[in-house]
Amino acid sequence: MASRKEGSGAAGSGFGASKGKGKAAATGSVPVPVPVDGDTKVVLKIIKHYQEEGQGNEVVQGVLLGLVVDDRLEITNCFPFPQHTEDDADFDEVQYQMEMMRSLRHVNIDHLHVGWYQSTYYGSFVTRALLDSQFSYQHAIEESVVLIYDPIKTAQGSLSLKAYRLTPKLMEVCKEKDFSPEALKKANIAYENMFEEVPIVIKNSYLINVMLWELEKKSAVADRHELLSLASSNHLGKSLQLLMDRVDEMSQDIVKYNTYLRNVSKQQQQKHQYQQRRQQENIQRQSRGEPPLPEEDINKLFKPPQPPPRMESLLIAGQINTYCQNIKEFNAQNLGKLFMAQALQDYNN
Repeated sequence: MASRKEGSGAAGSGFGASKGKGKAAATGSVPVPVPVDGDTKVVLKIIKHYQEEGQGNEVVQGVLLGLVVDDRLEITNCFPFPQHTEDDADFDEVQYQMEMMRSLRHVNIDHLHVGWYQSTYYGSFVTRALLDSQFSYQHAIEESVVLIYDPIKTAQGSLSLKAYRLTPKLMEVCKEKDFSPEALKKANIAYENMFEEVPIVIKNSYLINVMLWELEKKSAVADRHELLSLASSNHLGKSLQLLMDRVDEMSQDIVKYNTYLRNVSKQQQQKHQYQQRRQQENIQRQSRGEPPLPEEDINKLFKPPQPPPRMESLLIAGQINTYCQNIKEFNAQNLGKLFMAQALQDYNN
């Protein structure tokens, strides 16, 4: 990781991630908070990428570039993954990334991999694909983060951009590739401690702050008051529909797990009955002066049923929690707008 501390290029723009201090930070055993330094260039590139190529629930992704400075991870640039169809079978994403980073290095821009970003549709990002991708990044580059951009929330008037990492416990489980109920229980993995959110701070340069201040003075009062209008009920309805879909998936997983437990119990009864029959038969053979039956491996006769993987259930539970948080924020936002609108009305009267 020392080589990533020697970056050069777009200083003063991007994100910064505090890694923590001391020996624990060096081993990656503590969370990585992410204060952000620099201007909004990276944020604007992510938003522009979605506006140009994202449609509806289509996800756009890209690479985050930057460097590690002291105890901070700075994300100073990014570039998107190009959209390609099944006809582009010869497209090599790895080669594309290497060529992009080589080109950025030639123009003296930070070109070191520090993570990736992805858009989300109504907060639907807690998936196995995201877990596998973030594990690959974080296993290769300890400081890596994934930025999740929510265009639906952003369109309602506030930027929604969050950074996540896999917790050290989940990293160990993913390294072992054992997602059985026993392994997850032993590691004490629950949906609450699968991902850790790291705080993001976005800082503009003084010139951009002056420009924004000038734009705010020129904006019409009516335009600013539009932010107080209640959000469409379509957003709440869509979030509730997605929540119900995940609850249905969770109920199906619960049925599968209960079926597995019933099969295990049934097999245990069969083993016990088999052992009792053999014991009685051996007693009868002994009374006749015959040798007892040879010992048999009962596990070969009764192959234990395979437990269903529990990682999918944890991801579904995490996604349900995300939807619930979104609905809670939606209701709180509308309630705040109601109070603000009432206060403005009382002030005008």
